[in-house]
Amino acid sequence: MLFEGSEKKCELIVDSSKINLRELDKEFWKELVAKCNATILSTISNEHCDAYLLSESSLFVWKDHFLLITCGQTTLIDSIVFFLETHGQEAVRQLIFQRKNEYFSYLQPTTFFDDVKKLKKTIDGEAYRFGKIDGHHNYLFHINKEYKPTNLDKTYELLMYDICPKCIEVLTKENQTKEVLRDFLALDKLIPGFIIDDFVFEPYGYSLNAIKDEHYLTIHITPQESSSYISFETNFDLVEKINIPLEVFRPGSFDLITFNSDNIPQLIAQVPDAYTDKRKVQGELGCGYTVTFSHFYKHVQETLAPYKLEEF
Repeated sequence: MLFEGSEKKCELIVDSSKINLRELDKEFWKELVAKCNATILSTISNEHCDAYLLSESSLFVWKDHFLLITCGQTTLIDSIVFFLETHGQEAVRQLIFQRKNEYFSYLQPTTFFDDVKKLKKTIDGEAYRFGKIDGHHNYLFHINKEYKPTNLDKTYELLMYDICPKCIEVLTKENQTKEVLRDFLALDKLIPGFIIDDFVFEPYGYSLNAIKDEHYLTIHITPQESSSYISFETNFDLVEKINIPLEVFRPGSFDLITFNSDNIPQLIAQVPDAYTDKRKVQGELGCGYTVTFSHFYKHVQETLAPYKLEEF
């Protein structure tokens, strides 16, 4: 079974004096999500944020910005265009759109370049690639509009590949439960005090949203051996906790993407010694964020048998 775990991501920031996103009714968000061929499964809220768990990843809504993450064969770009056409550009302070390199890019209905061409018909911006084209990389587009994030506006994305066999066994067990997976993920250590909303997919797959005050965490797991992938994204300080997901999943490699993190050396120091930092790309972009992309891998000498394709 092929499933594209690598996600597309959009963060759109507005002037909340012109539009309060949390005052938009849920029918609007339902329609926005439908534009990218996803559906809303459930919702949790606190005084700062509404978190929607989707059939393909997650949507978080604060009063002045929203974060939409989708996977599979979704067309997130259509949701962005829908928002811009519905509410215009006047209230938009910044828009950042990302696409990670994909396992099965040939199955995607669009490419990053198609998406940017569509966006540029509506709004102007700049596009970048973080990483080498023949290796792990991340595409990013932002609009040409001056913006200054607050000091608390930081994001950490941990994208894990080739997870260990024990993890695959747990994550693909028939009739697996949320309770077992929460314990397996060590959520009591990772996010104490967070409100949690999660879902176990059939035949396998797992998604989680968690919120506490203005902080969020989202985890999305594609566990099948042929394309194992786990995304982990948060805006709380990951320095003291990055080792928890890495020790749980023991991936063969992972990418770490940060926005405006001022503690990269301390963060890297917490990465287990088994991993080598192969490549680092960093840039201070016109959207106001300093973005860092790092790729880590575990050096393993082994001889594998060829993988037989069953997709035909």
